[in-house]
Amino acid sequence: MPERLTEMLMDTWTPLIILWITVLPSIYMAPMNQSQVLPSGSSTGLKRLNEEQRVLHRSKRGWVWNQMFVLEEFSGPEPILVGRLHTDLDPGSSKIKYILSGDGAGTIFVINDKTGDIHAMKRLDREEKAEYTLTAQAVDRDTNQPLEPPSEFIIKVQDINDNAPEFVEGPYHATVPEMSVVGTFVTKVTATDADDPVYGNSAKLVYSILEGQPYFSIEPHTAIIKTALPNMDREAKEEYFVVIQAKDMGGHMGGLSGTTTVTITLSDVNDNPPKFAQSLYHFSVMEDVALGEPIGRVKANDLDIGENAKSSYDIIEGDGMDIFEITTDAQTQDGVIRVRKPLDFETKKSYTLKVEAANIHLDPRFLSGGPFKDTATVKIVVEDADEPPVFSSPTYLLEVHENAAINSVLGQVTAHDPDVSSSPIRFSIDRHTDLERQFNINAEDGKITLATPLDRETSTWHNITIVATETRNHSQVSRVPVAIKVLDVNDNAPEFASEHEAFLCENGKPGQVIQIVSAVDKDDPKNGHYFLYSLLPEMVNNPNFTIKKNEDNTLSILAKHSGFSRQKQEVYLLPIVISDSGSPPMSSTGTLTIRVCGCSSDGIVQSCNVEAYVLPIGLSMGALIAILACIILLLVIVVLFVTLRRHKNEPLIIKDDEDVRENIIRYDDEGGGEEDTEAFDIATLQNPDGINGFLPRKDIKPDLQFMPRQGLAPVPNGVDVDEFINVRLHEADNDPTAPPYDSIQIYGYEGKGSAAGSLSSLESSTSDSDQNFDYLSEWGPRFKRLGELYSVGESDKET
Repeated sequence: MPERLTEMLMDTWTPLIILWITVLPSIYMAPMNQSQVLPSGSSTGLKRLNEEQRVLHRSKRGWVWNQMFVLEEFSGPEPILVGRLHTDLDPGSSKIKYILSGDGAGTIFVINDKTGDIHAMKRLDREEKAEYTLTAQAVDRDTNQPLEPPSEFIIKVQDINDNAPEFVEGPYHATVPEMSVVGTFVTKVTATDADDPVYGNSAKLVYSILEGQPYFSIEPHTAIIKTALPNMDREAKEEYFVVIQAKDMGGHMGGLSGTTTVTITLSDVNDNPPKFAQSLYHFSVMEDVALGEPIGRVKANDLDIGENAKSSYDIIEGDGMDIFEITTDAQTQDGVIRVRKPLDFETKKSYTLKVEAANIHLDPRFLSGGPFKDTATVKIVVEDADEPPVFSSPTYLLEVHENAAINSVLGQVTAHDPDVSSSPIRFSIDRHTDLERQFNINAEDGKITLATPLDRETSTWHNITIVATETRNHSQVSRVPVAIKVLDVNDNAPEFASEHEAFLCENGKPGQVIQIVSAVDKDDPKNGHYFLYSLLPEMVNNPNFTIKKNEDNTLSILAKHSGFSRQKQEVYLLPIVISDSGSPPMSSTGTLTIRVCGCSSDGIVQSCNVEAYVLPIGLSMGALIAILACIILLLVIVVLFVTLRRHKNEPLIIKDDEDVRENIIRYDDEGGGEEDTEAFDIATLQNPDGINGFLPRKDIKPDLQFMPRQGLAPVPNGVDVDEFINVRLHEADNDPTAPPYDSIQIYGYEGKGSAAGSLSSLESSTSDSDQNFDYLSEWGPRFKRLGELYSVGESDKET
């Protein structure tokens, strides 16, 4: 107790003692002399003092302290005296003025310019600012001239214990495995103190637990939390609330403290085995349940969680181990019992199983606690269901000969009702599988009969479906496939595999093979085909050809002699009889055509036509084609020459069938008959009939009566045509009976006085053959040449 009291007194009075030692001397100590500098508590200052005593002529200013202290949070009725500045140059006449500048000068710190006393005007907080750097200078009060260079010094804020510890990262959460041993690390907490850690014990922290004992403990100086109680069970209590305290001043009385909370959760370990909720389970299931369907669930509860609670289920005993299976539901951790094989109420009505649940993930630390598994008994009762008929076989195979008689029985299918009530069964054919209705079935006994003839060569297999239906419940239906194979009967005669045509060389040798023929048979005997070849009875002694049977079931045709000639006989027909080995045997006759051909010395066929025989020896087909092409080319040249010659000899006259008069009409100058003496005689434009009076238009009906104009005198030759036409246009424009357009076509006078009249053929009522143009020679020299032309045309026509 005395030691504890002593520590408390030391913690309380230590700051005050330091303040007394550091501050008060700066206030009351006077300078030793003008040439003395005494830095506070400094060996360097003593050395400098000895040096200045030896050199008395050197004079400089000297500050009493270069470092001052002020206690934080100190307050009183007056400002706090921090220290005093004094220079050796101060004679005491008040001619020196002290100036203070730097951090907080004028606001926080104020200096008396006469005495050099520095006062703190505000409460200071070391945690906000620990020290202030200021500059002091002595100047002449009258001239403000500096008496010596400025000097820098520091004012430190002395710390007091005014800040409590804080847990900045709190509150905390931690996890530790359940059943952990004592001393297992849980977590570590950290508190901070804003006070000075190097001065006193203001920031020296000590940790302790206020709540959470006796389960956990904490180390006082490291703040490490550990387990303090063994075998803590998560299943009993999973979460703990712990309160931690941090106290400064080393945990002594008078220190400040702070607290935080730590939530500690026990994590799960596999320390509990699975346990079935009941030892016996009962389930019932219909016998027609589908394979793989679940019929029941069992559950083994585990107090653990997560991976530690997962269990696997298995059937370890029972009379239905091969009928049922059990799997684990990953979501609910239930054991799901399913059907593996079909159930039959009539065969077995109940099953007893023993199932086991075992943990998947084991913890070796707790294996000694016992097996982590449990067992339960499951009883399954099978209930009767109305089942469809069951055929005696899953498939049926029937055989029938293709010559089987109609209504003959091919085979029989059987089915029964597996239920106890045993309903009668009726049979039918699914007609979708027998569209041609070739088969029938007896609805009572299931016998299948033939309805239409069968032909193996058309279809060897017939696949039908038989339907069995319960008479008491038509919804109970079963189906079974029936395959019917049609067996072969020798009902097809063999025949040549293809239409053969043999070629025989004129220079062939006796015994030479002319052709090898083969035969086919649509039937399919069990031992394979074997054909017999022979000639017709009347062709047995054929003088030209013979036959030979080969080992590969083919036939060779051979020539008996040589010297065949196309001129003598070009084609030979050889009938051959082909028989099979069936019972009864079938046969057919095929005729082989043998053509005599001309061959090369190597036996290569070159020509088989009789006409080719008369060609000169050595003349090939290509040469013959070349000769024919030359002949055709010569004929074409002759025809072209004759055609050109004929065109050249034709007379240079117009053919009779051309109309000469039509050609004359094409001239633009139609002429004025005998009066037309000049091509541009203006008199030809005048209408002689209308000179003395008005000639009204006949194509329109005038609205106004137009007074006849005075006839114009005949215009002499040489009058300007342009003036004449302009005059006529002016008259037409002023004529109300004229059409609303200007056209010179109104002057349609053809002329008069021509002895020939009109030459147009439009008014001719006779054909060219009926006209005689001899009179044209009498019209004068102008038409004499025309008459000669027509006369020549007529003579040519007669010729």
